[in-house]
Parts: sequence; structure tokens; C-alpha cells
Amino acid sequence: ERQLQRTSTEHAVRGDIYDRNGRLLATTGYRDTLGSWPNVISKESRLKTVGELAEILGLDEVGRARIDAQLGSTTAYQVLQRELTEDQSHRIRAGITSGTLHGLELVPHLVRIYPNPGGQPGTTLASQLLGFVTAADGDSQGHYGIEGQYDTILAGRPKILASAQDGRGQSLESSTQVVDPGADGEAVTISIDASLQLQLERELFAAWNSDKARRVSAMVMDPKSGEILAWASVPGYDANKGGNTDARLLQDPIVSQPYEPGSVMKMLTATSALSNKVVTPSTKVRDSAALRFGPGMVVHNWDRLGMGRITFRDVVAYSRNIGVSRVAARLGRTIPRASTTLYKTWRDMGIGVRTGVDVPGEVPGLAADPRTSPWTPIDLANRAFGQGVTATPVQLATAFAPMINGGLRVQPHFLVAVSGKDQPSAPARRVITRQVAGQLRGILDHVTSSVPWYAQGSLIAHFQVGGKTGTAQIWRNEQHRWDPNTYNFTFVGYVGGDEPAAVVAVTIDEANSISRNELTLNVSSYQLFRRIALGIIHTQGIRQSSDPKAGQPEPGSAAERELEPQRYYRRTHAASRSR
Repeated sequence: ERQLQRTSTEHAVRGDIYDRNGRLLATTGYRDTLGSWPNVISKESRLKTVGELAEILGLDEVGRARIDAQLGSTTAYQVLQRELTEDQSHRIRAGITSGTLHGLELVPHLVRIYPNPGGQPGTTLASQLLGFVTAADGDSQGHYGIEGQYDTILAGRPKILASAQDGRGQSLESSTQVVDPGADGEAVTISIDASLQLQLERELFAAWNSDKARRVSAMVMDPKSGEILAWASVPGYDANKGGNTDARLLQDPIVSQPYEPGSVMKMLTATSALSNKVVTPSTKVRDSAALRFGPGMVVHNWDRLGMGRITFRDVVAYSRNIGVSRVAARLGRTIPRASTTLYKTWRDMGIGVRTGVDVPGEVPGLAADPRTSPWTPIDLANRAFGQGVTATPVQLATAFAPMINGGLRVQPHFLVAVSGKDQPSAPARRVITRQVAGQLRGILDHVTSSVPWYAQGSLIAHFQVGGKTGTAQIWRNEQHRWDPNTYNFTFVGYVGGDEPAAVVAVTIDEANSISRNELTLNVSSYQLFRRIALGIIHTQGIRQSSDPKAGQPEPGSAAERELEPQRYYRRTHAASRSR
């Protein structure tokens, strides 16, 4: 009886993936494999069949010769094409029915379908985020992204049947028993907004083309809940062809490729300094052209100039390396103590540790612990303004969220629901006080509203906008030197009406940016942020701020003087008359 017993499998249907609004992002459907029986096709029928198939399948001479050789072989069965389009299946089925095609069969099989085109030509929406699926013997296997992270939920469990067979190997239906009833995969809902995702991908593609960058990435996150609303890198790929994609495109750089972020890290130094009451935003700090630490060890400002005694918030706004280095040195009575204080702030805010975002491949970046790898004075200075430390975009967005939401570190995540059942998210935890968070948000606002070029490139009338830029040179290991022409550009900031609606991290990776000895881009990181922010406002329905000054240059600032000269001079003249 055991010798006669045979088992068979009915494969589960993989669960669908939806966006936060119920839009289908990934589903399972049927595609046909084209099979043939060469030994039942006459030579005359073969020639007609090859000719018609060549037209239907769009074959060139090489493809036509391959099909002809397969149909002319002596084997009993040949697979001619693994996956047909719906139109190809329809035309071949019609040919088999009408008798113009001979010795062929269509075998349906389950395939994963990503129905939405992406913002870059030839890609599918959110390709690196979603990942892709391969099938072996009917079983699906998720790779990368959401497909890989939640493969167990999405894949389901096959149905196992057992039945007796007769001497000819035919199953006896009356003996069939269910060994395992199995279960289809469950549907997963993730937090992204497909409309915003598409707009984000289009903006990244435009910047990638314009700046001739190696890669452009960005993510949009709700600073209060940690839900990620959009997440993309260009170049992307077509997930429907995922298994045949260049492996370099499959890795998601937002979690897997840390880099030196540059001056956005000044906001982490500001967090540490304000939290430890070393300075206030209005404390005056001396900014000189250079700071020497010994022979050959000199730190410069980006413009090789000094601004004299300026407020700490201007040190950050005008991105003064010397000023922020001097503040970092005040974090402790000794360099080891100051280094330990700054490092602790990094860890508290999420730098140097995995955020736990629910996609595979996240790396922690490189942030040397001064207790095990002591920092020298120049190490402290460099790391205070973002050199000598690496981070991922998701870490930067996570670190900036407490500055924007009142001091709480949130868990970035995608999963919202499984089979319609809401999934709990990790609770937020306080990492800085409300007062310090308010000071930091004020500095972010000051950056974009007081510095003329940032104000011109990032402000949006009637909406709250704040953020910080970062520019970092790239070390070339093979050449043992810093690349003099190529930089990474970063912007991390927020947009909202009366309340912050989204934190945005933008990275323009390896863009050639030298023009007349100045760092220039056709689309700068803060200009790209503004374009993304406009998309957020539109797709999320964010209302204008009730503050009449929202989106305007800061009163009395250099930005107001250059961008709103009439308002600036009316204000200054009125102040002069009152004196």
C-alpha cells in the first residue's frame, strides 16, 4: 500500500502587496509557457509553424533558427519560450484552434506581476523597495525588499495531497486524502503612497540626468509615526524581470550603502552641544579661516574664509567647519570626554546603529567608538562636521526626526497591515528634551530662511520648511587620495503646514560638481528637496500654515535683503527712524 501511495502538490497563490490607499503594487497572475512535441510535426507543418511563431514572438533570424532547430529535433518535448505575453498567448491559442499552428501547447503557470510603471523609463514602481520573486517548481521565493522581508507571510503554504495509483500510474481519485490543506499567501499593506512614490521617482530621475550623478536617492517619512511614505533610488529596474537584472541595481542604497554625509552632521553636533548646555543658538562663536592641530593637520572652511564672531545658529546655517569644530571641543574638558559625549549623541539619535527598518540588507555604517578607538583632536573636528563617519539615508532621516517632532526617536517602518489587520508599530522614545528639539528646529528653519541661496532654492510660500545641507568629498582607495572633482550632496529637512508633515532625506551620489572653483550642480540637493516637498504637499493634501511669515525669508536676514529687498529696506529704515 505504501508503494502505491503518491503525493502531489497544489502550489499556493502568493499574497498581494498594496500601498496605504489600497493601490495594488504587486500581484500574482498566470502566464503561459510555450511547449511543443517535435516528433508529431511534419516538415511542411514545421515550416509554417516556425514562420507564424517568428511573427508572433517578434523573432530575429537567430531566434527563428533556434525555434526551427527545436521543432526539427527528435526529442519528444521541447520548451520554446518560458513566458509569453497575454497578446502572444491569445494569438498562439487562436492558431492552435484554427489549425495553422501544429504540435504546440500552452502551459499556464503562476508569475509575479508588478503592474505599475516607475518614474524612470523601463522600470516598475518602487522596484528596489519591493524586490522581486523567482519561482522554482511552482514555489515562489521573494528576494530583496518587501518581497524578501515578508516572504513567509506572502508565500503561503502549498496544499499536499496523497492518493493511490494503479499499475499505469494513474491516481485513483477515490483514494485521495489531504495531507496538508496549505494556505494561500496573505496580503500585505505597506505605508508608501503610490502617487507620491511615482512623483518622487520622476524627480530623482530628472536630477540624476541633470547632474550626471552615479545615483540619486531619497526617502520621505512621517516624523511622528515613522511610517515611510516614499522611498526610491535611481537608477532602478523592472521588477518583472528581476531575476535577470544587473546585481548592482538590486541592492537598496538607502539602507545598504553608507557614505560620509558631510555637514548635515553639524546638526548632530548641535544636538549634543544644546543638550549639554555648551551653547545656545545665540551664543557667539569665533569662526576663522583655518584651525591647526599640528604639522599637516589643518581644518578649513569650505570657502577658506572666516566670518569672525557669529551666532551658533549662523555657524550651522553658513556651514562653518571651524566654528562647529570649536563648539565640539567644548563638549568635554578633554578630547576623550568631548569625543565620548558626541559619540553618545550619535548613538542616541541613530547614527552608527541599524534603525531596524523592515527591509533586508541594512548596515550600521561606520562610527568609531572613542572608548575603543580614541579620537585625536583633528578626528573630533572632522567628525563634528561629517567627515570620518558614514551613515545611510535612513539613519539620517531617523536622526533628524526628533529635531522635528519634539524630541522622540521613532522606528522607521513600512508594514501597516496583514490581510487587513493593522500591525502594531514600535513605540517612540524620548532622546532629547522638547526645549532642545525646539531649538534645533529653529536652527533648521534659520538655515533655509536666512541664507540667500538656501532660501531661494528651498522655501515654499505659506508652508514651513527647514533643513540642512551636506557636501562631502569622496575617497578613492585605488588612488589613495580625495577625488578633487566629485562629491556627495545631501539635504535632510522637513515640510509642513502648522505641523511638520514629513521629513525628507535626499542624496546625490558622486556628482561632478566643479565649475570655476565653486561647488555647483544643475539641480542642488536643496532644490531637489523643494521639488519633492511640493509633491508631498500635493499628494498628502497638506494645508497652508496659519503663520503669515511661513515660507518667507527671515526678517532682517541676508536672504530677505537679496530676495525681498523692498521689504528689507522698509524694515531697516523703519528701525532707523525709531532709533
